[in-house]
Amino acid sequence: MEPIERLVAIEEIRQLKARYFRCLDAKDWDGFGAVFTEQARLDISEEMGPDRSPVIGREPIVELVRRAVTDAITVHHGHMPEITIESVDTAVGVWAMEDHLFWSEGGPLRSMHGYGHYHETYRRTPAGWQIDRMILTRLRIDTDPWT
Repeated sequence: MEPIERLVAIEEIRQLKARYFRCLDAKDWDGFGAVFTEQARLDISEEMGPDRSPVIGREPIVELVRRAVTDAITVHHGHMPEITIESVDTAVGVWAMEDHLFWSEGGPLRSMHGYGHYHETYRRTPAGWQIDRMILTRLRIDTDPWT
């Protein structure tokens, strides 16, 4: 792959991840789903516990995330991407992340502020670059419970 092609691919992946965050926070579930391959794999076992199996498939991923944040105002940011193009159609990346979630009274918490990393694999499909595998790891979570 030529250097300019590599840079274009990296920028397309950066745009993909920006779309992921925007669609998630806007609760644009069609747009959110479109960032994933049909057989994408989401692993949040570190956050949800070791007994939590990875979620496989675009629709199950969208449904899991939709249920988790529908009643919350969310703000997600991704920073400092480390993207490596492995081939014309595959890449890997690590993104530092920060998220804030806010619930109305009666929600599980008043708010949550998290810090961590997304570890991702990307695949170029006829629809463009998509997330094929995502692992979320957390460094810290601060919560404000209802008291």
